[in-house]
Amino acid sequence: MKDLHIAAMTLTCAAGSGLDALRASLRDGASGLRRNDYPNCELDTWIGRVEGVENVILEGDLARFQCRNNQLAALALDQDGFRAQAAALLERHRPERIACIVGTSTAGISSTEQAFRELDEAGEFRPEHVMPWVHTPHTSAAYVAAALGLEGPVQTVSTACSSSAKVFATAARLIESGWADAAVVGGVDSLCLSVLYGFHSLELVSPDPCRPFDRARRGLNLGEAAGFAIVEPQPEASLGRLLGWGETSDAHHMASPHPEGAGAIAAMRQALERAGLAPGEIGYVNCHGTATPMNDRIETAALRTVFTDPPPASSTKAWTGHTLGAAGITETVFSLLSLSDGFLPASLNCEDPEPDAADFILREGRRQKVDAVMSNSFGFGGSNCTLIMGAA
Repeated sequence: MKDLHIAAMTLTCAAGSGLDALRASLRDGASGLRRNDYPNCELDTWIGRVEGVENVILEGDLARFQCRNNQLAALALDQDGFRAQAAALLERHRPERIACIVGTSTAGISSTEQAFRELDEAGEFRPEHVMPWVHTPHTSAAYVAAALGLEGPVQTVSTACSSSAKVFATAARLIESGWADAAVVGGVDSLCLSVLYGFHSLELVSPDPCRPFDRARRGLNLGEAAGFAIVEPQPEASLGRLLGWGETSDAHHMASPHPEGAGAIAAMRQALERAGLAPGEIGYVNCHGTATPMNDRIETAALRTVFTDPPPASSTKAWTGHTLGAAGITETVFSLLSLSDGFLPASLNCEDPEPDAADFILREGRRQKVDAVMSNSFGFGGSNCTLIMGAA
C-alpha cells in the first residue's frame, strides 16, 4: 500500500477540547467523566458529556444539519486549527479528489427522539422537526463534507464501536484504488436517550466510574466525542503514519464478541501482516477496554495469543466514556499522541488488575519512546478493526 501519513488531527471529548487539553488530562490523570446529567435521563451512572455542545449554532446553508451530533462535529472542527488545515489541503488537491469518511452510530437520533416527544395534537411531526438532513445515519458525513468544502466521495461507516477506526482503512483503499488523492476521516457520536437506555437494558452500564481491566469493574460509562484527521500520501508535515489495518467480522452474536476472541485475534494479526511488523515491534497497545467483565477478559486473552509477551497497554475509556462510533478516532488520536509525545497513558481506575493482565496493563502513565502503536476497536455484531500507526 501507499505510504499514508496523518497530516493533521483533532479531538473533542469529555477529557478536553483540542490536543493540548487532552495532553493535560492524560498527564494529570484527570477524567472527564461526570455523574449523569443528560436531560430527561434518570439513570444512575456516569457519562462523558462534552461541555458547550448545546450552544453551537450552525448557520447559513449548514443550518439544515442542526442536531447534537453535528453541533459536536462543528465544535471539534474548530479545534487545533483543523479548518485551516483542511483549507490548505484544498490548495494541494482538487475538492473532487478529497474523500470524506465519517464513522457514527447515533447520528441525528437525539433530534429524532425530540421530534417524537413533541408530536402535535394530530400525532404528526411539527414543521420545525421535519429536517431530512438530520434524520439520517449519513448526516454527519454530509455535514463535514459541506462544512469543509469537500466534493470527493462521501461515505458513512456505521459498524458500531469499530466505525471510526474503519474509516482509515476505507480512506487507504480509496487512495490506493485512485478514487481520491487524500481524505478527511473521523468519527462523531453524541449522547442520546436511545443509547443510554439501550445499554442499560443490556445491563452493561456501570453506576460508578468505569474501571477497565480491574477485577472490580461493573460495566461501561457512555460518552460522546468528535475527532478528525487528514490522511495523505505526501503531506507537507506528518504527525504519524498509517502502517497497517485489519478488519474482521465474528458473526457470532448481535451484542457479544466471540468467546475466544477469534475475530479480535485475526484483526490484530492482519494489521501486523499488512504493516510488515512482528508483534515484538509494537511498543504500546490502546485497548478497546470497555470495562465490561466479558469484553475485557476476551481482549486480554486475545492479546496474549497474538503477543507472546504483550507490550504496555491501557484503555483510555475511563477518561472519555465509551464513545461508540467515535471510539476508533478517539483512541487513534490518543495512540498518535503516545507516538509523538513519548507518553503512554495509564488505564485509569485500574487499581487491582485481572491476574492475566497485571503484567502489561499500565496502572500509571509512563514516559517511553515507541516507534509503533496498535489501537483496537471491537464493536457489536463482532465488527473488529485494528490499526497500527508508526512514528512520522
